[in-house]
Amino acid sequence: MAMQRFLLLSLWVFSVLVSALPKPDLTAFKNLPDRIFYFEDTSVVLYHDPTARIVYISDNEGKSWKPAPGVPSGEAVGFIEHPFDNRIAFILTKGKKHYKTMDRGKLWQSFDVPADLSLNPRPLSFHAGKKDYILYQGRVCKSTLPWSKTCEDETFYTLNGFQTSDSLLKQTSQCSWAHSTKDIPATTNPNLTFCVAFDKSNTGGFYSISSSRLFSSDDFFDKNQQIVDFGQLNPKASRGVVGLGVVSKFLIAAVKDVTGDPSGVNSEMNLYVSLDGHTWGHAKFPHASTSKLFENAYTIVESTTHSLAVDVLNHPSSAVGTLFVSNSNGTFFTQSLQNTNRNEFGYVDFENIYGVEGVGLANIVTNVEEMEHSPRAKKIKSMITFDDGRSWSSIQPPTHDESGNPIPCSSKECGLHLYSVSTPHNLGRVFSTPAPGFVLGVGSVGSHLAPYDECDTFLSTDAGVTWKMVKRGAHKYEIGDKGSIMVLADDEEPTDFVWYSWNDGKDWEKYNLGAKLRVRLLTTIPDSTSQKFILLGTLSRQDPNIGQGRHAIVFLDFALMKKRKCSQDDMEKWMARTAKGKECLMGHKQWYWRRKADVDCYVGDKFRDPEEHEENCPCEEEDYECDYNYVLQNGKCVAVGPEPIGPGVCKGESPNEKYLGSSGYRLIPGNTCTREGGVILDKQVEKDCSQAQPPEGNVTHQTFQFPSRITGHWWFRNSQARHLEDTILVHLEDGEVWQSVNEGYSWAQPRPGEKILAVYHHAYSNDRAYLIGKDKMFLTTDRGRMWTELSLPLPPNIFRLSIIHTHPDQSDWLIYIGSENCETTIGDCKAVAFYSTDHARHWKRFETYVVKCGWARDHKLKLDKELILCESFRDKKGSQKNFGFMNPLQLWAGQNFYRKKTLLFDRVVGYAKFSEYLLVGEVGSNALDLQVSLDGLHYSKGLFPPSMRLDNHAYTVLESSTKSVFLHLTTSDKDGAEWGNLLKSNSNGTYYGLSLENANRNRAGYVDFEKMIGLDGIAVMNIVANPNEAAVTRKKKLQTRITHNDGGTWKPMTPPPLDSLGQPYKCSKVGCSLHIHGYTERIDARATYSSPSAIGLMIAVGNVGEHLVDYKDSDTFLTRDGGFQWEEIHKDAHMFEFGDSGSVLVLVNDEGPTDKVLYSTNEGTSWKEYQFGDSIRAASIVTMTAETNRKFILFGHTSAGKSVAVHLDFSSITSRQCALKLEDPAHDDFELWSPSEEREEQCLFGRQTLYRRRLRDRDCSVGDQVQNLQKIVKNCQCIETDFECEFNHIRNSTGQCVLAEGAAPLPPNLEEMCLEDPDLDYWHERTAYRKIPYSTCQDGARPDWGPAHSCGGVRGRSGMFWLSIFLLPFAITGVVTYYYYRQGGYRRGAIRLPDSMRDDDSEESGVLSTIASIPWFVMGLAATAWSAIANSPIWYSVFPRQRGYRHVPVDEDARVLRFDDEE
Repeated sequence: MAMQRFLLLSLWVFSVLVSALPKPDLTAFKNLPDRIFYFEDTSVVLYHDPTARIVYISDNEGKSWKPAPGVPSGEAVGFIEHPFDNRIAFILTKGKKHYKTMDRGKLWQSFDVPADLSLNPRPLSFHAGKKDYILYQGRVCKSTLPWSKTCEDETFYTLNGFQTSDSLLKQTSQCSWAHSTKDIPATTNPNLTFCVAFDKSNTGGFYSISSSRLFSSDDFFDKNQQIVDFGQLNPKASRGVVGLGVVSKFLIAAVKDVTGDPSGVNSEMNLYVSLDGHTWGHAKFPHASTSKLFENAYTIVESTTHSLAVDVLNHPSSAVGTLFVSNSNGTFFTQSLQNTNRNEFGYVDFENIYGVEGVGLANIVTNVEEMEHSPRAKKIKSMITFDDGRSWSSIQPPTHDESGNPIPCSSKECGLHLYSVSTPHNLGRVFSTPAPGFVLGVGSVGSHLAPYDECDTFLSTDAGVTWKMVKRGAHKYEIGDKGSIMVLADDEEPTDFVWYSWNDGKDWEKYNLGAKLRVRLLTTIPDSTSQKFILLGTLSRQDPNIGQGRHAIVFLDFALMKKRKCSQDDMEKWMARTAKGKECLMGHKQWYWRRKADVDCYVGDKFRDPEEHEENCPCEEEDYECDYNYVLQNGKCVAVGPEPIGPGVCKGESPNEKYLGSSGYRLIPGNTCTREGGVILDKQVEKDCSQAQPPEGNVTHQTFQFPSRITGHWWFRNSQARHLEDTILVHLEDGEVWQSVNEGYSWAQPRPGEKILAVYHHAYSNDRAYLIGKDKMFLTTDRGRMWTELSLPLPPNIFRLSIIHTHPDQSDWLIYIGSENCETTIGDCKAVAFYSTDHARHWKRFETYVVKCGWARDHKLKLDKELILCESFRDKKGSQKNFGFMNPLQLWAGQNFYRKKTLLFDRVVGYAKFSEYLLVGEVGSNALDLQVSLDGLHYSKGLFPPSMRLDNHAYTVLESSTKSVFLHLTTSDKDGAEWGNLLKSNSNGTYYGLSLENANRNRAGYVDFEKMIGLDGIAVMNIVANPNEAAVTRKKKLQTRITHNDGGTWKPMTPPPLDSLGQPYKCSKVGCSLHIHGYTERIDARATYSSPSAIGLMIAVGNVGEHLVDYKDSDTFLTRDGGFQWEEIHKDAHMFEFGDSGSVLVLVNDEGPTDKVLYSTNEGTSWKEYQFGDSIRAASIVTMTAETNRKFILFGHTSAGKSVAVHLDFSSITSRQCALKLEDPAHDDFELWSPSEEREEQCLFGRQTLYRRRLRDRDCSVGDQVQNLQKIVKNCQCIETDFECEFNHIRNSTGQCVLAEGAAPLPPNLEEMCLEDPDLDYWHERTAYRKIPYSTCQDGARPDWGPAHSCGGVRGRSGMFWLSIFLLPFAITGVVTYYYYRQGGYRRGAIRLPDSMRDDDSEESGVLSTIASIPWFVMGLAATAWSAIANSPIWYSVFPRQRGYRHVPVDEDARVLRFDDEE
């Protein structure tokens, strides 16, 4: 009975409590709003109906509503609040008259502007410090024809809140104040304004992305107008501006790289960041091809005042990105989180917890690889960080549901997963409010996020450390009164009540709404300090209120419950970050006062945000960052060069003089940690004055001795070296790898104590490299800043096969080839192939007994990106060490990462990728057939001209940068008597003609052929002058020939009249010329004659005489006009290197030990000497790949056999930057020069081209200025040099092309002319000449045209007929070489092929397209350091050691093949 009375009493109390909440007020609206907005810290809320174009206003937090007074009905197309004054807002119309309130909507006043409203989504820009400073984006239209008009955006400004307004700038797309946030420093000019606008002067009056620039002014573009160049000296680098944003303290500009693509369609984006509006830094991302910045593919997410967060799209088809977080100045980013989830609009699932520094929630996609294979739904996993993105972890799930029942979740992957920003279900922030520590979310517990209608509602009261389920089902949620009250509304079905709780979600009660609605929104004032809420919903069709409108605002007022106000005793101190080890961030802890969970009171203090309190922490290492002039290397800050010091600091009064300099560290700006009792890293340290930057005119050096001999060195390639430190790796004989991030100034081991067998650079991603150990690998994605250790599935293969293969488009995709059961002489030793799609973190085995496996796709070979090609032995048993010709190689194609295998050929010698073709050498009956494919699955047989039989010749494919292939055909392969003929193809590579006879090569098949980098058509070749004699004596006499018309004609090089001492040469008769040593004699394949940055300059070692003499008897020569005129610059043979675009030349004696270098700043006119200390025997001298600075590294070895690196810095020899004045070229430090100035013909390849180069006598540094911009003056008339001999024709003694003896001419070429030009009426018979494919000459003489015939009937043939004629690629000579090398190494029949990484798209000669007779990677810049294995002691028994090219792999498409009949 007592129990019954208790229950009745409880029900009575509950009914009284419920009755304390009367039926809420409901206001019906005809249309849903596009915005509901609260004036900050007020009770005024606005409702914008975009359909009726009406703004409704409520001054009592949503209880009652009325239209905005003074604004005509149907005029409001937009509504914008003033972000820095909570009394001001604007209602915008389509016209020139708009409305403004200065009293939170009580009174609206009209104002006029000169132009209609722009279509820009943010037409107003506000000043953070001056409320009346506003920018207005308008649209001005002019009638061009009676039925059309032309419109363009124009920006206006007002300094008095639109009492008046004036034009700021025309042709704008966006304008902003520098002071668009309160975090911009006060020292920045308050009037500084930025506009993204079009500069049509460079585009012929038309708008284009390349004409979009960022303009700045501090006087409203009256007299002071500047184009922001972002600190780049290349004018084009500042074009292509697509956006400007101000986030926290960061001004951010997004710029498309239009230097190579003026349209910007496929151009990559660059981000530039400034803290003051004047100094801009390029944002450096440690990403590669999968994370490049493209328009609409990056999102600047919620950031703090001490770092910037950017999410970069890296899986466009599946909307998956990578989150990067910056340093304090926003210029260097580190990867924070991979595979972040985003939607198609670019919204990223990332949100910081309000009021708690360093805590954030993000969602990642866990099945990216599955989505790449086939269309699948994302599997979303939620992650949380407590240290500002430095580390992430899964969200710990609750163990019980709302009823106390256990939640089944036993998987290791079990976690709590929440819906986030990409799928919003309410207004404002997704998870948190200003209520300290309270976080709500809708999600599920399991391995990944469940569908929304299968989710539940969860709460954390400690900023995400622990969670509990508060209600079954998905709900909209809101928090009020600083966390005292929570409200939930059903978000799955229509409802007539909401849940509310006064004790942190422990107990919930219902509040009846008085109507049934489908809830659209639940919100309260933004600071969550009120007990009043509004709920927006859609009424059912049967609701009695439907006549007033289908949609309704329901006003919920929990203040009517009249609870007592909390006292100080009801409050508790809550520490904001309670995750273990993460309490301190930016040098301090955070805490708040908040209400205890079990007290029954309200907090009050409406519109007063919770007050944050801080407690400073002792300084730790993470509170510091690298100081200016220092970079991070292996976790330590190291100097990038000599430290700048003030005048008078180092006076040179004593040899041991010291100074106090930077430790390399500085406290992160804004960090509040206390040094007392903490780590102090920024204390100045005493340094020797030799480490300081020298006075102008001085050279400095640093010498480092390695513990053993160097076997190879490799730069990280970089096309924008000015933005990233120049990092170089060195590999030693003992397996150690050393690294320098400052061009050799200091060295460190990335992995001390580790024995590295091979060094690989990513072939397509400049930021990535791999160090291969015996059972593990170390990889970097940020140019060696950090190295990650990962396990290998097997030890590296012992068969001298390429270990790592990289993907051209997906930089995380790798193929690895290891060895299995090869530790002993017994067992089934074999090579096994694996692939990874997550950058070596997980490997999947897919083939055994392989010789080569690689991705079929290449830059121009656009095959299925998941297609893998594998050469593997047919009989997969036994030891691969013993396999011979009886176990043939098969070629397999594996689709879907080799899951679907197709046998392409039963017996092959290899495959190669060349340009857009895939080539396979198939073994036929005692012959080798070439198979050609465009898709990797279907093949056509290639045919050679009669003179190109493969059974008696060796071939070396040289290059094809000028739309034709140079091919070396060996005609003599006896030891010591190797030479052949240089052939050149027509435009599609199907027919070859003789270019030069008796071209020299060595035993390995390399050829003395080199094109000049940067100048089309200039090449140097050594020929054998005594072929008959050398065939017997095996002693070749070499002479040098040069061509200036791409091999059309060759001639001796004109010798200089006097030597470097001013004396005439002994050889002065007609047969005397200049001869230079070529590629076949080089120790370092990268030491080319010319440089891509020094147009026209070549340096070579040689002699004047009748033939080439020994290297040690030679001298050093230079030409600055592309080889027309030469001068001797120094006696004796020297190594050489170009620096700063040729403004600094450095020589080092190459005939014996030396302790000095020679340098010249006037291109060899005079030389200065610099001594660097103890003598060394120089091995090579290098500078960074781009050769645009003045720092060099001299590698050599001491008399004791230890290798040394001498860092030589010529940066201080002059401080003046060369002036480049494109608008006034007569008064700058450059000249326009053309190779045609030195030759009879004014044109090359049918056009006259000018190059910009530094004047020889100017004492200045070039730096990053792109001075070698080309300007085609005109296309020229065709002359004799635009033509060469046709197939089977050679030049006679008079220089005329005649048919070779015993040869037959090609058939008529009607198909090539009539079908290629449908407007052509006539075709011409072939003659003894053909036009050089690269020539653009027009009209003039046409010796290639024979008698003319009508095109009638030719075009009637079927498409397949003509396809069969034109299908054969010029690269058919390539794969055949594979056949020979596999069976016979460098014996008769050897061929060499260009590497698959070559860029054959280039139409102008450049670094990648103007190399000598070898693949580009042989230059050591692209892929591999096989010497790491070949020179390691554990491998000595496996491979014989060879001299020369020790670092060069027999790899990828550079293999040499040989086919022998079975004997």
